[in-house]
Amino acid sequence: MWSLKIRSDSSRLLAFLLAVSSLALAGNAPAAKITPKTRQEIIHAFSDELVFIRTNFPMGKSGLKLKNGTTTPNGQELQQLMVLWGPAAKPGDRARISGIVIKDDHIHFEINGGPVKWKWYQHVHLDAGVSATPITPGDPSANARGSYVDLYFDKYVPEITGPELKQLLRPVFDFDAKSGAEAYLETVSPQIRDAIKNHHVLVGMNHDMVLYAKGRAPRKVRERADDVEYEEWIYGEPPQDVDFVRFVGDEVVRVETMKVDGQKIVRVDKEVDLGTTVAKQTERPANAPTLRRPGEDMPQSNPANPSTMPPVPPPAPPSGPGSDPGPQMEVAAAPATN
Repeated sequence: MWSLKIRSDSSRLLAFLLAVSSLALAGNAPAAKITPKTRQEIIHAFSDELVFIRTNFPMGKSGLKLKNGTTTPNGQELQQLMVLWGPAAKPGDRARISGIVIKDDHIHFEINGGPVKWKWYQHVHLDAGVSATPITPGDPSANARGSYVDLYFDKYVPEITGPELKQLLRPVFDFDAKSGAEAYLETVSPQIRDAIKNHHVLVGMNHDMVLYAKGRAPRKVRERADDVEYEEWIYGEPPQDVDFVRFVGDEVVRVETMKVDGQKIVRVDKEVDLGTTVAKQTERPANAPTLRRPGEDMPQSNPANPSTMPPVPPPAPPSGPGSDPGPQMEVAAAPATN
């Protein structure tokens, strides 16, 4: 009787171990490939969908690649593309998914028309003697503000649901935000988020952050100091507090607040680091494009031809008493907002 009970317990234990092993193997089994039906459902559900942008998208053919929650290019490389080609969309902007293509190992999402596309016949011209005209007229600016992101998978695009796909696209698209400000606040650090909510400007912020924190500046001043050009945004009018927010490039380098009681508070130490460099005036690079032949001098270097010499700067204005030094700043008044 005891032997029968031991055999029965052993059989039950063996069956349990086999069941656990089957579940483990099922858990490690590779996901099935996406089916044609799911392909059609994704294209139908996400085409023309309006989303809020969570990262920078450069214009042109250089889009983004998203894999395992990480987008590339990023950091300084992405900033250079934004400067070189201009922004197709920035965090907080609203965009439309205008095209979806499902490839073997990735899904291609285009926004706002996608990158610039040229057909071969748009480059063919007919010479009419006076001017050359294209066979098929094309406006290069009609589709010049779009971009794209490629969502990559390990080996192939698996069977996936709509909510799962939205979660994978979370680093670049926000499907749930109700406003651009709400979407933008989700892309910044808690320190910057709190400052924006409190309408407070931190040294180190960029233009977009100040706009979300304070709105458009009623007045702007452009000046130069120590061979560095800067722009100052002025908020407020006496008898209220007045804030002077100074930018060099895209970075706040100085915040001055004039209180109602006459107290002046100046902040210049960086309070937040975005990891970007401040744009400054640089000299013309040595390898910049030129129409000169090798060894040919610049026209300015030929004193034998006075017409090619650089213009002589006007004399400096007098600095003595009673002299008029002229305007010292340029004030640009922005339209009033309610």
